[in-house]
Amino acid sequence: MAKIKLYQIDAFTDKVFGGNPAAVCVLDAWLDDATMQNIGAENNLAETAFVVRAGDDYEIRWFTPTVEVDLCGHATLAAAYVLFNYYSHPSETINLNSARSGLLRVQRNGDLLTLDFPTDVYEAAETPEALVQAFGKAPQETYKGKTDYLLIYSSEDDVAGFNPDTNLVNSVEARGVIVSAPGKDVDFVSRFFCPQVGIVEDPVTGSAHTTLTPYWSKRLNKQVLTARQLSKRQGNLTCEDLGDRVKITGKAVTYLTGEIEL
Repeated sequence: MAKIKLYQIDAFTDKVFGGNPAAVCVLDAWLDDATMQNIGAENNLAETAFVVRAGDDYEIRWFTPTVEVDLCGHATLAAAYVLFNYYSHPSETINLNSARSGLLRVQRNGDLLTLDFPTDVYEAAETPEALVQAFGKAPQETYKGKTDYLLIYSSEDDVAGFNPDTNLVNSVEARGVIVSAPGKDVDFVSRFFCPQVGIVEDPVTGSAHTTLTPYWSKRLNKQVLTARQLSKRQGNLTCEDLGDRVKITGKAVTYLTGEIEL
């Protein structure tokens, strides 16, 4: 019987039960896709990250309970946290190569971890009627990135108060839907709904900030921004717009360590 170490990390938070939980498995070699998908389903978290060493670097893949995804911020942050804290990574930067999103870097500065991700490419779009009905309010602006819709509203209270019809959200052709507005005590707030990939609402979504950061940087004329995702668990991020790259900084804590028996 094979045993695989499992770590569950709360990302984009400094306390357990906050931020976004992700599972991390550091493997000697890749498992078959079906097994990794089954582990993702069994963990029943937004994402499970699988990591394999490749020389001095690592390769990474991410699975929700139902599908493999192109990019996941919080699970990448969690994976780097595990490699720094449990596998004695020797430098302050980890290179993680992903087949679907290219090279991703994570840098450690004390207890802060900074993701270096490619910036999303987005453009203005018509608002699908299903999303107007789902959220009960038309957005001020609508954009479509590579995988997600971004809906812009006028106030933090709008974003905090939404209880969308997930069946209608699920009917839209996209990975998910970001809703965002100016924040009261941060530069911007957001929430992320993605029933299309088996997650009703993601607690804190690093990859969504590859879209949010360039939008708010341009709108507010600021390169470095503070952000909060207003899920029930909440999470805090610092985002920096570098043109074709985005830096997303947060903290992480361990919730559990254990073993999977296959």
